[in-house]
Amino acid sequence: MNLDDFSDLIERPDGGIRRDAEERRERLSVPPGALGRLDELGEWLSAAQASVKVRAIEEPKVVLFAGDHGVASLDVSGRAAGTAHELVRAVLDGTSPVAVLARSMRVPVRVVDAGLDCDPELLPAEVVRHRVRRGSGRIDVADALTAEETEAAVRLGMAIADEEADSGTDLVVLGDLSVGGTTAASTLIAALCGTDASVVTGRGGAGIDDLAWMRKCAAIRDALRRARPVLGDQLQLLAAVGGADLAAMTGFLLQASVRRMPVILDGVVGAACALVAQRAAFRAPDWWLAGQVSGEPAQAKALDRMALNPLLDHGVHVGEGTGALLALPLVQAAAAFAAELPERPDPTTPDADGAAEA
Repeated sequence: MNLDDFSDLIERPDGGIRRDAEERRERLSVPPGALGRLDELGEWLSAAQASVKVRAIEEPKVVLFAGDHGVASLDVSGRAAGTAHELVRAVLDGTSPVAVLARSMRVPVRVVDAGLDCDPELLPAEVVRHRVRRGSGRIDVADALTAEETEAAVRLGMAIADEEADSGTDLVVLGDLSVGGTTAASTLIAALCGTDASVVTGRGGAGIDDLAWMRKCAAIRDALRRARPVLGDQLQLLAAVGGADLAAMTGFLLQASVRRMPVILDGVVGAACALVAQRAAFRAPDWWLAGQVSGEPAQAKALDRMALNPLLDHGVHVGEGTGALLALPLVQAAAAFAAELPERPDPTTPDADGAAEA
């Protein structure tokens, strides 16, 4: 497998359709600019759907990739190492923030176990059946995955993207359920952006104190020493300092772009995977939206590198795709406006009574 092959498979959204959509927007009854960024979103959707008149977003889905990271054993997370399955259980039981929000919005949620560190019997078979390995390696001293596991994880993400596209999903809200995932994600971003550990180290979704922050910063610093020699190969980079869930999300993002299926990114983990995917296929980010500002410094660097401007900044950093799901109604509103707002009457066209003169 060579991720660079995706560069030839991914096309940008239709630029000609977007220009036609921009011209149509000039003719709508609501003055240009009055809808703010929703105008831009509507035009983006036109290009993504290859239709000047936008279709409603009717089949969105939340897709969450789950995994545990060995680096969490260094107490760099607000949660105990090996407990990501508890996050999964809360989603399945409907008690987590993303589950509550998805239920209120009537959006289905799919959880994919790429690398949880728990007995499979603790979770439903449809969740754990895709698992690549039990937990990922401690990236400060060892590889997260073997080369074979990395390829298997990327192919898993690709397969999930194909399944969603084939089932009629017209937009994906992408998130993660991980413990230690922000440490791996920050390492990837620091490596790809050429910056130091202290610049990208944040507090994570669960929050950590100053001592834990220093441990996290040190872990990222040590992992960066292992990441930099393999920067030229995305698969080797994911194997060295990524993880099963991050590799799967990278494969998902690439294949979703191949299938012309738009994706809303959530936090720093999704941003890291997107940055790796962009390194492989420079057109891929044209199919993604940044849902929200998570407060993680690494996310801000990654989004800036990809020129993705977040839709929301509400201080939501709970993870799980929650912030990205909060942005979904904005995208749906943009689609509705673009599809249903009437055009202004042409002053050269006679009205219904034939009163106007040509």
